[in-house]
Amino acid sequence: MFPHLLLVLLREGRWNHPGEPAIARVMPWFRDPLEFLGSTQQMERESQSLRLAREPAATGPVELPWLDVDRAFFIATARYAGDETAVALDYRTSSSDPRVVASDVWTNSAPCAWQTVAQTFSEFVAELRLDRPDAEPTAL
Repeated sequence: MFPHLLLVLLREGRWNHPGEPAIARVMPWFRDPLEFLGSTQQMERESQSLRLAREPAATGPVELPWLDVDRAFFIATARYAGDETAVALDYRTSSSDPRVVASDVWTNSAPCAWQTVAQTFSEFVAELRLDRPDAEPTAL
C-alpha cells in the first residue's frame, strides 16, 4: 500500500518537513503550515477521515480536481486543527509510485478541490530533496 521509498524514508528518519521555503517552491499555492505524518499508523488514522466523510458513490470515474477517497492516502496534514488541508498519495495513476496531490482552497473556487504536486511520489521526494541521506531535518 505504501510506496517503498516512503517506507525507506520513514525507517531512516528522513520523512521530515523540509522547511517552508521548500514547500513554497514545490506547492506555491499552498498556504497552511504542514505536518508530515511520522508513521504509517498515523497516515492510516488520518486517511480514515477521508473514508468517513465520503460523499455518496460517484457514477463514473473521479478525476481531479476531485479526490477519489477510495484511492488516496494522506501523507501530510495541516499543522493546525480546522485548516482541513492536506497532501495525499493519489493511487489513480500508479500503485507503486502514486501521484502526489494537495488540497487547493486558495486558487480553485470548487469546494474540496485538489491539484497535482508531482506526477510521482519519487519525484515529490526529489523536489523536496528528501532523497539525500546527508540532508539535515529542518526545524520548524
